[in-house]
Amino acid sequence: MSQQALEIYMNDHLAGSTTGQLISRHLADRHRSSLHGDELRRVADEIEEDRQSLLDLMATLDVPARRHKVYAGWLAEKARLLKLNGRVTRRSGLSTVIELEALRLGIEGKSLLWQSLLSLTPKKDLDEDRLHTLLDRAREQIDTVETVRREAVGAGLG
Repeated sequence: MSQQALEIYMNDHLAGSTTGQLISRHLADRHRSSLHGDELRRVADEIEEDRQSLLDLMATLDVPARRHKVYAGWLAEKARLLKLNGRVTRRSGLSTVIELEALRLGIEGKSLLWQSLLSLTPKKDLDEDRLHTLLDRAREQIDTVETVRREAVGAGLG
């Protein structure tokens, strides 16, 4: 992978991680007193740490963070709030389902990033153990979000 391709790839994931961090924090805050509040807060905290790990890896690889990509991720999350859910003034159960599905897709993408970087470890002198830890954590996050999503489907789509 050329340096230019690596910069584009990692900055695209930085935009996605910005969106994921905002969605996960929104879900954790909205559902803090629910049965899964602690799990969602843990996932949100980990996603924030994972975003920092991505920034650290970018620095290691001399990949500058592109502000416009970060802003694009922020705007994507804000645009998500405009999506109609069948109600004008309040949330519906569908909103939670869609948010959890978006979060799961983002975590899936993050796990692919860690896998891709693992394939570059021999050439780029990356910390293979750290990448395996991040990959394992992403898989745990997927399992947690999927459990909550399944319950939300039952409640939201009935």
